[in-house]
Amino acid sequence: MKTPWIFVGMLTIVAAISPLGINLYLPSMPAMARALSVDYATIQVSLSVYLAAVAVGQLFVGPLSDRFGRRPILLGGLAMFVVGSVFCMLAPDAAWLNIGRVIQGLGGCAGITLSRAIVRDLYDRQEAASMIGYVTMGMAVGPMLAPTIGGLLEGVFGWRSAFAFLTLFGIATWIMVHRLLQETVPRLRQQAAGEAMAAPSLLSGYAWLLTSRAFWGYALTTSFTSGVFYAFIAGGAYVVIELMGRGPVEYGIYFGVVAFGYIVGNFISARFGKRLGGNRIIRMGLTLSPLSLLVMAILFGMGGNHPLVLFGPMFVVGMANGLVMPGTIAATVSVRPDAAGAASGLAGSLQIGLGALMAPFVGAIMGSTVWPLVWTMMVTALLAILAFALTRRGHGH
Repeated sequence: MKTPWIFVGMLTIVAAISPLGINLYLPSMPAMARALSVDYATIQVSLSVYLAAVAVGQLFVGPLSDRFGRRPILLGGLAMFVVGSVFCMLAPDAAWLNIGRVIQGLGGCAGITLSRAIVRDLYDRQEAASMIGYVTMGMAVGPMLAPTIGGLLEGVFGWRSAFAFLTLFGIATWIMVHRLLQETVPRLRQQAAGEAMAAPSLLSGYAWLLTSRAFWGYALTTSFTSGVFYAFIAGGAYVVIELMGRGPVEYGIYFGVVAFGYIVGNFISARFGKRLGGNRIIRMGLTLSPLSLLVMAILFGMGGNHPLVLFGPMFVVGMANGLVMPGTIAATVSVRPDAAGAASGLAGSLQIGLGALMAPFVGAIMGSTVWPLVWTMMVTALLAILAFALTRRGHGH
């Protein structure tokens, strides 16, 4: 293995693949609807099918990597992501765009699933939480810059240029992984050293995880916490561009505020998680999120109509997510370390699956006000608190 920071940098880029597939084209969605002669809700389907493909793909990527290794499954997934990006770049209509998004999602899911499993292969739970915090802190830089880059690309070259960017990024990432990543699955590393160790069944890990209350508690906390963010990305562009009359570039710049909050939260989690305790950090984030959304509701109720009324509280929501996610992710993949891939895949599928449901729901309820978005985020944040309560009595089966 290379030096630690090169390793962290590689995992950061790998984990950023799937979020980039979401965030880079967000500012282009209204323009895509006009260019392809469809309404905004139809273009939002491209977000939903991508998230659905990521959710379904993780169910297979995780256990396959437990059996056959992280490296070959990750390289195959990155190759699929590149193929899907080319489909989207050349799509003549919304149907072909959605086909490309499905291929993109099925491939891109390998990055986020296996980056978590690789960390757990090499570190214990407490160290894994810190490492995941650093990886996701760095990973957030890409999504933070992506809407700005996407908005600029769309303004200068048109919406297809966003998918050209993703194609090139995917190719560069494949080359990097091929050169730098060695196999990390403990069983396969032992076999390489001449030690025999049985391969797990593709379904045995899932069978065990499905009965673990601790797994469900942490996995659902992760899902609902990220669900607040997915609700925001499904409706935020509509609020800023359509309701507030701002441009896609301005939206992209403001979006960076949310990602910066996520970076801050991840830094706090990585830096102080061991000292304060993982669950205490998680509780801090779960408390901050609904409180900041309450402030948002009050500001909109007082007649606020500036992007900062939306993005100011969302900075705190982003920070809260950064506090919650490293600890809950590390906990889910630590419930049964020999099935870390399956745990990462199942938890990730639940997480992204909720996002896939959130996108069309928010798209359908958005109208002439911001309130459907605000209340959807608030309810989802409260559900995360309820899910975390499952972990208090769920540290075993």
